[in-house]
Amino acid sequence: MARRGSGRRDGSLNSQSRGSPAGPGRAKRPQAAPCPGIPGDSLPCGFVMTDAIAIAANLYRIRVLIGEACARANRPANAVTLVAVSKTNPVEAVEAAIAAGQMVFGENRVQEAAQKFPRLRPAHPGLRLHVIGGLQTNKARDAVKIADVIETLDRPKLAQAIAESMVKEARRPDVLVQVNTGDEAQKSGCLRAEADAFIRAALDDYGLPVRGLMCIPPVEGDPRPHFACLANLAAKHGLPILSMGMSSDFEAAIAEGATHVRVGSAIFGARG
Repeated sequence: MARRGSGRRDGSLNSQSRGSPAGPGRAKRPQAAPCPGIPGDSLPCGFVMTDAIAIAANLYRIRVLIGEACARANRPANAVTLVAVSKTNPVEAVEAAIAAGQMVFGENRVQEAAQKFPRLRPAHPGLRLHVIGGLQTNKARDAVKIADVIETLDRPKLAQAIAESMVKEARRPDVLVQVNTGDEAQKSGCLRAEADAFIRAALDDYGLPVRGLMCIPPVEGDPRPHFACLANLAAKHGLPILSMGMSSDFEAAIAEGATHVRVGSAIFGARG
């Protein structure tokens, strides 16, 4: 099963962005306003107050939108987990989000995650880290060591590397299979035609704790058919987790059954 492309979308490997956020899911940074969920004495030292306020306000707005989308889909508000994508943002931004009550984060690069999250865990034992970027086999052990969820399993060599790393580290983070629902040559993820066989192999041959699926739809076009495709595939294999939907389309993903949405720029602002 061949890996298709590097997953490069906006200058970073397997980027979790489908372009500028648009529509009702977009959260603009507020100019200045008090916001719920961020005590003044909990702001990280050296972090700009206005940035911390913006992050907390954006988190509040996204949570409201998630709740509204769940209501429209006749789903309970707690059916969807918000994964705050903190890639390229400093640890101070993560601390500001934690102060506002956010405890689940996503990082593209294992090296960057290793610089932020191990030092945060002692003070925040409920913190959960998702590795959401394309993973090289030589980084599999590092990912197993620090991640609670690895969302980008997409090929046999990586499955083998993760399985061996779990034995060495005596640690078994949850794993999601990334499916290339658009069969795009430049993107990571197993092809749709190969997904059934690969999911079975990951579970049975490699013994991995596969808990669900992840996808990044094509930039152009309606993402809903891709979300529906992933939901049907997960149901076929009895997998409970669907990681799909980002800043620009998470409400559509919720309508199609997403259990986890990955939102970055709508929380932390556009990356430079």
